[in-house]
Amino acid sequence: MTGRTTPPPVEPDSYPDDGDPERRTARWRPAVKLASVVLPVCLIGWLGWQAVANSSRDVTSHPAASPRYAEGDRVDGADPTDSPAPNGSASTGPAAPASPSAQASDAGNRPLAGKTVLLDPGHNTGNGKHTTEINRQVDIGNGRKECDTTGTSTDAGYSEAEFTLDVVHRARQILQDRGAAVVLTQDGDRPWGPCIDERARIGNEAKADAAVSIHADGAPASGSGFHVIMPGRVVAGPADTAAVVDPSHRLGVLLRDTFKTGTGEPTAGYIGQQGLDTRSDLGGLNLSKVPKVFIECGNMRNTGDAKRMSDPEWRQRAAQAVADALTSYLTG
Repeated sequence: MTGRTTPPPVEPDSYPDDGDPERRTARWRPAVKLASVVLPVCLIGWLGWQAVANSSRDVTSHPAASPRYAEGDRVDGADPTDSPAPNGSASTGPAAPASPSAQASDAGNRPLAGKTVLLDPGHNTGNGKHTTEINRQVDIGNGRKECDTTGTSTDAGYSEAEFTLDVVHRARQILQDRGAAVVLTQDGDRPWGPCIDERARIGNEAKADAAVSIHADGAPASGSGFHVIMPGRVVAGPADTAAVVDPSHRLGVLLRDTFKTGTGEPTAGYIGQQGLDTRSDLGGLNLSKVPKVFIECGNMRNTGDAKRMSDPEWRQRAAQAVADALTSYLTG
């Protein structure tokens, strides 16, 4: 031996790294293993906590969606329509009430909503083939009259029945556009009639708010113009016009004024006074329990009147005037 002393042994972990990568790896391997286990567990735990928290917030803000509430149960302070629809789509809930401006607009566009109007197109194009049926007598309260007649026509053969049904169809459309329920006594769908007592009964059963019977006159050719016929007071048998005379008169005056302005047709100079006539011998008026008037739109035997009534544009103006008069009456 040369005389050197052997140093005491040193524990391996006491050695410095001295830049040796193998030593660094050996030293940190236990910590890395521990982190690889602990960190994923912590991450999973944190994500689970977040999911629970979010779910709790959702239930708090939308109580109707909580599984604690059965479908249809009401949650205090909550509108049950807020809950999802059963098929997963959003529920619209009850319709919100219309704003005052929307209600005013609807009332302006459909002023006759909730009203019922009877339109009675005079005669029937098939009446001439059913003379036995239309000549049958019916009770009109203060007497008896034929069930119906054939009506008149122009010299060119344009019949009153064709004219009245066309004007009624045009007026019906206008009234329906304004919200009215329109009932017709016949719509060209019957072989003849109906009789005058049935025409009145149809309006009564419909509880019409107003009724107008459309006609054209067959007076001597020298007479021209239109006139409105209103019911007289008749209380006899099945007839009782006491309750409808006054409102019918108001409707008649409105129709006279509106028709004259709307069509340019003059009031008749051969019958009535200033375009108005009152009669108690017409079954369609005597038997009516609702306000009702007749209008003879012109004299088909007069050349000038016949030309106007044969013109579709004039008939449209006539229909407009009838509808406007009814609208004024029902909204006034």
